[in-house]
Amino acid sequence: MEDTYNTLGDMNFRGKRVLLRVDINCPMDRQTLKIINDSRIRAVIPTIRELMGKKAKVVILAHQSRKGKWDFTDLSQHAAILARDLNAPVKYVDDVIGEKAVAAIKEVGEGEVLLLGNVRSIDSEVAKLDSAGHSKGEIVTALAPLFDIYVCDAFGAAHRSQCSLVGFEEVLPSASGRLMAKEMYALRTIFNNPRRPSVFILGGAKFGDIPHMIERVLGNGTADTVIVVGLAGNAFLMARGVDIGGASRVPLAEELTPENFARAKEVMAKFGQKILLPVDVAVEKDGKRVSVLTGDMAEAGAALDIGDKSIEIFRKVIEQAKTSFMSGPAGMFEKPGFENGTKAIMNAMVDS
Repeated sequence: MEDTYNTLGDMNFRGKRVLLRVDINCPMDRQTLKIINDSRIRAVIPTIRELMGKKAKVVILAHQSRKGKWDFTDLSQHAAILARDLNAPVKYVDDVIGEKAVAAIKEVGEGEVLLLGNVRSIDSEVAKLDSAGHSKGEIVTALAPLFDIYVCDAFGAAHRSQCSLVGFEEVLPSASGRLMAKEMYALRTIFNNPRRPSVFILGGAKFGDIPHMIERVLGNGTADTVIVVGLAGNAFLMARGVDIGGASRVPLAEELTPENFARAKEVMAKFGQKILLPVDVAVEKDGKRVSVLTGDMAEAGAALDIGDKSIEIFRKVIEQAKTSFMSGPAGMFEKPGFENGTKAIMNAMVDS
């Protein structure tokens, strides 16, 4: 993993129209559809502020969730939070490639910021194509002629081969934003020369990506141990033969394809005890957090976090590590009482 990409310091942005792809996909309250955690928005502020200072004409492309999900919304809230954190106006237009978007893009002045609508409202954004294919898609075809430079700071989504993430680099001078460059530096250290023991903690909801990640980091020796938590941990428990119950299975429905399930079984058979799974989970009973053993999950209700025994086991492993890498939370950390696992793992990483 070498420095073969441009950063903001490598290009002249003055007077240039810049298309900036960011990942500001935020957790929302299901009842109010209000953003409840804006940390991803705050993470890209340094890049936007620097481009503004360099007198670029900044147009931001972003997504919120995806079609068919309850939190698929426009980005008007995101624009308001960006404006607050930048202490500067951020214009929003609920359009991506139509006449309104094109007109608004042409009006952006030096040091000004425009946020376009949810890019995933365009079906071709998520078409299953490679970068060359996406570079010929309608989003790139419509927007690329309007811009001088493409900047990607969407680290959290950059593993996806989607149009706004891979298509523009084929046709425009491109650079990484400050968040992307910082994360790439950290990853280069972790993957190229980790200190031992090296522990990877893989969580969150994207179970389908995790078997491939485990195969790579255990297969090439980057990691000595992999801990799987969150919804992914529940899926791996299923693959190990644990009845996790219907309530825990529902949030995984989209990810539990036969291929993903078979892949999880393969990596567990191959790497055995190098993969650590929860021994208990936390559920909600009468409004309180209660830990139950994984063998009792079938009747316990939805697993919202790893349990107290798992926290203690994982904490001891992580505190002995010389390198630790965490991707995704251990549970529904937005819900009071169920942030314990995520916080405990992060604290163990700090203490190691």
